[in-house]
Amino acid sequence: MKIVYYIIFTFWYLLSLLPLKVLYVFSDLLFFPLYYGVKYRRDIVHRNIADSFPEKSEKEILQIEKRFYHFFCDYILETIKLFSMSKKQMMKRMTFSGLDEVKQTLDKENKKCCFLYLGHYCNWEYVASLQYWLPEIHCGQIYHPLYNKAFDKLFLRLRGKFGGESIPMKETLRRLITLSKGEKKIMIGFISDQAPGWEGMDHWTTFLHRDTAFFQGTERIGRKLDAAVYYLKVVPVKRGYYHATFELLTLHPEELPQYRLTDMYSEHLEQQIKENPAYWLWSHNRWKRTKEAWLKMSWNTQKP
Repeated sequence: MKIVYYIIFTFWYLLSLLPLKVLYVFSDLLFFPLYYGVKYRRDIVHRNIADSFPEKSEKEILQIEKRFYHFFCDYILETIKLFSMSKKQMMKRMTFSGLDEVKQTLDKENKKCCFLYLGHYCNWEYVASLQYWLPEIHCGQIYHPLYNKAFDKLFLRLRGKFGGESIPMKETLRRLITLSKGEKKIMIGFISDQAPGWEGMDHWTTFLHRDTAFFQGTERIGRKLDAAVYYLKVVPVKRGYYHATFELLTLHPEELPQYRLTDMYSEHLEQQIKENPAYWLWSHNRWKRTKEAWLKMSWNTQKP
């Protein structure tokens, strides 16, 4: 694993030394073998987009599909660029608005914890640079460790360079309770648009025309720690530049009905995807587990 890690790291680091203008040439070239050659997950991408936008024509669906693959190639090269990107350059390419308002709200409401809902939208790796903008707050993100140990170590290195903490999903509650007892306020990002396991599918909502289950850890832990919860809306400005705004969902999650906060997240994410669908991660097999299959499993577990 160590040998693989150092080989990949060396190659990616040397590649990252090239200017982004040059890397975007590679990105444009990568599109053709990825889309037309190996056809990376094209069946999944096409089905996901078509089912999400039944009102669109086949031509419109193909346009979204190709724009997604162009962006996906950009995401790959932009992420590699992070290995050598300076703090100054990063803060030009990933900007945030509303930071002072959020800090004032946390102080006014005497909030120690602030949770951020995100989706796999735009370049989500860039969002980890939030720590650059908020040095007085302990920033971090929840992540699911990758099966490939070498790539897991590489991405932890990338996310850690900004100074924020990457918290493994299984350690989330214990770690956040510990952090909440510290001196600093904490701001933690939750990317919650992946498909949870069967055991986490006790609530379903309509998302992009389909019954969909979301991870509920943000809501459950938010209630326990009385966290302020925001949706972080990240939008593309121009190629390689992104901007994020904080949209308040609630300052008192415990006052909301159960599952309402999760539904609010799905509504915000759905609206953002509809506004500009090419920037969401369509290649993820989001709906591989269906409500119908879950109900059969639930029924079977209830049999004597």
